[in-house]
Amino acid sequence: MTSPHLDPNRKMDFVFLLEARDSNPNGDPDAGGMPRTDPVSGQGLITDVALKRKIRNTVTLLNEEEKKPGYDIYVEAGIALNSQHERAYAADAAGSEASQLDAQQWMCRTFFDVRMFGAVMTTGQKNRQAGRVRGPVQLTFSRSVDPITPLEFGITRVTPTKSEDLEKKTTEMGSKHIVPYGLYRGEGHFSAPLAGRTGVTSDDLAMFWRAFTLMFDHDRAAARGELNLRGLYIFTHDDKFGRAPARQLLDRVTVKGPGDATARAFSDYQVDVHQADLPEGVSLTTLIG
Repeated sequence: MTSPHLDPNRKMDFVFLLEARDSNPNGDPDAGGMPRTDPVSGQGLITDVALKRKIRNTVTLLNEEEKKPGYDIYVEAGIALNSQHERAYAADAAGSEASQLDAQQWMCRTFFDVRMFGAVMTTGQKNRQAGRVRGPVQLTFSRSVDPITPLEFGITRVTPTKSEDLEKKTTEMGSKHIVPYGLYRGEGHFSAPLAGRTGVTSDDLAMFWRAFTLMFDHDRAAARGELNLRGLYIFTHDDKFGRAPARQLLDRVTVKGPGDATARAFSDYQVDVHQADLPEGVSLTTLIG
C-alpha cells in the first residue's frame, strides 16, 4: 500500500526546519554575500530558489548511476535553456512539425524540475518555445524563528599569486560571512490537481522527499559546513483538493526559542507538533523530527 505522502492524487502541506551553524545559508549578492535578513525584524531568510537549486543538484546525484528517464534537470548550470527547448522539438517532431503543446508535454515527461516546480519556457525562437507550466510543488521563503547575528570575517592566504609577492607574509583575499546559529522554518505545498497536469508519479514524490532530506549532505562547502534539516512534517489529505485549510494544519507545528539572537544549538529550541484531533481525512507523516 502506497504511503499517503507518496500518492500524487492527494493534497499535501508541509513544514520544514533548517539549521545553520557557523554557516551562510543563503548569501545576498546585493549585500556582498551577507546572509539574507529582514531589516525590520532581524530574522534570517532563505529563498525558495536556493532550496530548489539544492534539490535539483541532489536529484542529479541520485540519478547519476541509474539514469532513469524522466529525471533530467531543466534549470542546470552551464546549459542554455533554449537548447533544452530545441531538444523537445527535435525529439517530438520525428520529422514533422511539432506543436508547442507537444514540446511542453515532452518537457514535463523529461525534466523532473519542470514536472515538480513548473517552468517558464518562453525564451528563444517563437516556434521553438514550450510555454508555461505551473508546478504542483511550491516552497515559501524560510524565516529564522529568532533574529540572527550575521558575522563577517576577513580571510587571508599565505601563497601569493605572483613571484614578486613572495616577500610578503600574507596576501589579503577578502571576507567570509556566517550566521553563528539560526533555526529557520519554511513551508511547502503540493497540489494534486496540478500534479495531474504535469504527470507527477509516486516515484517522483519518493525522489522529491529523498532529495529534500539529503540536499544539505551533498552541498557542503567552506561557507556551508553545517546546514542541516532538523524537521520535516507532512500533512496529507485524503483527496486532491484538501480536507482543511493549509494554515490550520501548518500552525500545528510550533517552535519556541529564546526570542533573541543568543541561541547556539538546536537544544535551545522547543518544537511541538500537535497531532491530536487532526481534521477528518488528514494524516501526519514525520520524515525528520
